[in-house]
Parts: sequence; structure tokens; C-alpha cells
Amino acid sequence: MSRTGALIAALMTLTGAAAAQDADRDDPLLRPIAADYARQWLEPQTPVRMHGQSYYVGFQGLGVVLIRTDAGLVLVDAGVPQAVRAIQANIRTLGFDPKQIKYILITEPHWDHAGGAAALARDSGATVIAGAEAVAELRRGNVGKDDPQASIHAPMPGVSRIRGVRDGEQLRIGGVTIVARATPGHTRGSTSWQWQSCEGKSCATFVFSASINPVSDDHYRFTGHPERVALLRRGATALAGLRCDIAIPSHPGTNDTLEQLAALARSRTPNPMIDGKACKTLAATYTERLDKRLAKEKSEPRTGD
Repeated sequence: MSRTGALIAALMTLTGAAAAQDADRDDPLLRPIAADYARQWLEPQTPVRMHGQSYYVGFQGLGVVLIRTDAGLVLVDAGVPQAVRAIQANIRTLGFDPKQIKYILITEPHWDHAGGAAALARDSGATVIAGAEAVAELRRGNVGKDDPQASIHAPMPGVSRIRGVRDGEQLRIGGVTIVARATPGHTRGSTSWQWQSCEGKSCATFVFSASINPVSDDHYRFTGHPERVALLRRGATALAGLRCDIAIPSHPGTNDTLEQLAALARSRTPNPMIDGKACKTLAATYTERLDKRLAKEKSEPRTGD
């Protein structure tokens, strides 16, 4: 190519990128949600293969995982709308095409984990899959009134192409079986996802865990909602009982995921992410947080539920 031709090609690339950015600014599915609050979660994280055909494509504050199969890609969680282009870029960095995403699995119908699902599904034609009790909330783009975060939850783009699953249901695609595991509490439809990843004869079981954190607005008291406390304990018990070698929480700072990813970049032998007690340890962390929240509420003056 001549120098003039190269310059024209470069200008066309820059013009195309600028046009894409302008289009994104006017895209209702990509409009930022709670930008100041979300910024803390979107610190970049280098995309990396964790084990077999399972890859981390998320951020330091929001977990997103890609599973490569012989029949296409599966994405676990979708981040916020303003994270979509970075997720797609991370997938391309690993050598894959985001348009090959066939399914987007959602842990919970909150904006920080599902806000980007509508745009990612539109761009790829993927079907969104979530716990059956989360489907209505994902369709309308907001949580129910009984959600502890109802008064502070930011509305998000609703998802139209969606299917609900029950605890234990299996999704089979391209030789990979992914199992839905109900882990309620943070939301009623919170669902974790379990699958096996192999490198030759060496296999490891992944669990991408929904959050089981007792988070709420400033006026909600878990001590006034024993049914929600029971859900949180049920979710933590379910997580602790799962076979699990690698646990990725939807907020990776909840356990050692970020440290493990950094160690993985230095050495893959032995794989620093593998820990046979990973799910039990993560569940214990969630239980400890709940116990602390309940103790704190009991020690404070009661201002109402």
C-alpha cells in the first residue's frame, strides 16, 4: 500500500471510531447508570485465561467470565451499560468475536451485574438466561418493591430475549454443561453458575457466584425481615455445598480472585486459582457479613423497617 493509501486507511479508521463513539453516546442501551458510584467497580483488569477455555474478561470490581465452547461463546454476567464496550474489547483481546456470544448468564437482576445485558444481547443475538424469579425484573429493568435496595436501585435497560431456569437446570452447548444453582438472598432470583473446565486430563469445577451480601438502602433493617435473612442463609448454605475448585464472585474483591489472577500472570504451575475449599470459604465470608450486619442493627436504635 502506498503512503497516501495508508494515510487514507488510517483516517477512515479514525473516522469510523469517532462515528461509533458518537453513536454510543446516543444509544439508550449504553447510557451510563449511576456513573459516580459505578466508577469504583470499573478499574480495568487484564483479560486472562484462567483454566481450560474459561477466561476472565471483567474488571477489578465487577466479575465477568467468558466460556469458549465448540458451538460459540457464553458470557457470565454483563456489568453496567457503560462497561459493555470494554467487555467486548477484552473478548477481542483474547482472540474471540463478541458476536459469537450465544448465551449471557445473569447472576441477579441488579444494574451492576445485568445493566449491560440488553446491549450485549442486541450486539450478538444472544439469549439471556437467569433464575426464573429474576426474569420479570430483568424484562422491566428494575427490581421489585421487596428488594432491600429497591429505593436506590437504578433503572436499567430491560431485556427482551430472556429465558428463566430453575435450580439444577442444565445448559448444554458445544460440549460444555453449565448448571444453574439457586443462591438466593441478595435477590430472590439470584443464581450462581457451575461448570467443568478441562486442560487435557486435568479438570476443575468453576462456580461463578451470585452475591449473597446483606446490602440495602439506609432505612432497611434485616432484623425486621426474617424471611430475607432466611433467604441469605439458604443461599450461603447452597453455595457452601457446591463442588467447587475455582470460585469467582460477582464482585471479585469478596475473595482472593484479583490476587489469584495476578499470580496466574506470573505462573500457571500450579494453577493459583484452584482451591478445593473455594466455595466453602466464600460462603463463610457472606455468612460473616450477614452476622455482622445483624449484630450492628441490634446495637443501633430502631428507626423502623
